[in-house]
Amino acid sequence: MQPISLFGHLPMMETIKPGLEDFKINVRIKLSALWTVLMFCYVYGDFFILFVPGHIQSMMSGNSGVGKTTPVTILLFAVLLSIPAIMIFLSLILRPKTSRLLNISMGVFFTVIMLLTVASSVEKWMMFYIYLGIVEIMITLLITSIAWRWPK
Repeated sequence: MQPISLFGHLPMMETIKPGLEDFKINVRIKLSALWTVLMFCYVYGDFFILFVPGHIQSMMSGNSGVGKTTPVTILLFAVLLSIPAIMIFLSLILRPKTSRLLNISMGVFFTVIMLLTVASSVEKWMMFYIYLGIVEIMITLLITSIAWRWPK
């Protein structure tokens, strides 16, 4: 016996299987999302560091994490931190080969930067920074891995 449709003229739909719908996420979207997550971690780290005793006074005295603060060092920090923000967009619009190469190289570059940052941040008040640094290293390694295994 055929099931009867409530709408008479419409055929019966197949039985819906339990579970949630899943679909494949494009590699470009994955990379862009990971660069976005990375940016949030950077912002959180730079915000939380303002609560470290003496940090604001040190900044006001002209000291940065890499020595004396100058207009050039601030510019270099701005350039360095603009790269992940730009990668959010570039991951979506560049040709696959170019995007793959850029994501691998920038992923490795920022992994190295964060390894050096974490290694130089070992002290009690910087535990949050070490934690965020480790998260950032995992994200940049994941970016590198996803770009490396970009489907053909």
